[in-house]
Amino acid sequence: MRTVFLGTSWFAVAVLERLAASPHRPVLVVTRPDRPRGRGRRLTPPPVAQAARSLAIELAQPESINSSKAHQWLAAAQPEAVCVCAFGALIKEPLLTQYPMLNLHPSLLPRWRGAAPIERAIMAGDEATGVSIMRVNAGLDSGPVYAQRTEPIRPEDTYGSLAERLQVQGAEVLVEVLDERPEPVDQPEEGATYADKITAEDRRLDPMRLAAELERQVRALAPHIGAYLELGDGARMGVLGAAVRDPEGPEAPGAVAVRDGRPVLVCRQGELELVSVKPAGRGLMSGEDWLRGHPM
Repeated sequence: MRTVFLGTSWFAVAVLERLAASPHRPVLVVTRPDRPRGRGRRLTPPPVAQAARSLAIELAQPESINSSKAHQWLAAAQPEAVCVCAFGALIKEPLLTQYPMLNLHPSLLPRWRGAAPIERAIMAGDEATGVSIMRVNAGLDSGPVYAQRTEPIRPEDTYGSLAERLQVQGAEVLVEVLDERPEPVDQPEEGATYADKITAEDRRLDPMRLAAELERQVRALAPHIGAYLELGDGARMGVLGAAVRDPEGPEAPGAVAVRDGRPVLVCRQGELELVSVKPAGRGLMSGEDWLRGHPM
């Protein structure tokens, strides 16, 4: 099948690579424009742009997918299907009805529609998630579904480890859908939940919550965003790895205490061991190493 691929982030790269190795190799890749990144604000291409170049696939980077120029590129490509994965921009009419648009969404729709489905599934303590191939419509991830595949969420899963498995699963299911061309089935509205974009407040470790909830929060945001702890001196410290411990001391929630030479955050219920941390202006280190330079 003649396809065009729309994607931007690193999550979409593995999907593009699998699609390029199939009979449905894209004739065109469309991604977002290069943006300034890092401390030097150097103009940097999106991961999908770099992948398209390495695969020798024609690349387009319009300011808007809904612009007349983007419409011209798509029309010239004459796709039978447009495959979308982690594109990060709203697609509007007339594109939605001009082409069959198949979106790879990393959740079991209608569970976790929206921007951060992997993070929200881990935070919520879901036992499983998965991938859905759906037809894009004007709603928020509400289009009919062609196929789904379930993936267990392991107790030690971070965003990074789970996303890597979902990339592979999603790419395989997308190719199967293009091979078999099944009829999509409408999503039920019953059971629909929404995965809102991660905010600064979502990153803050609140000791008035349960330690088990905070441990899931840390895993859900590692390693791409990172949770953080507000220290008593007003500084913030990133927390990239944590473990739940039974309470051992008399300290009130919010205190950072030492247990067996390791730092713990005392929570409303239980204690959160700070296994891997990133103090302001410093690199990633173990909680024990942080304690050596920050005696309690």
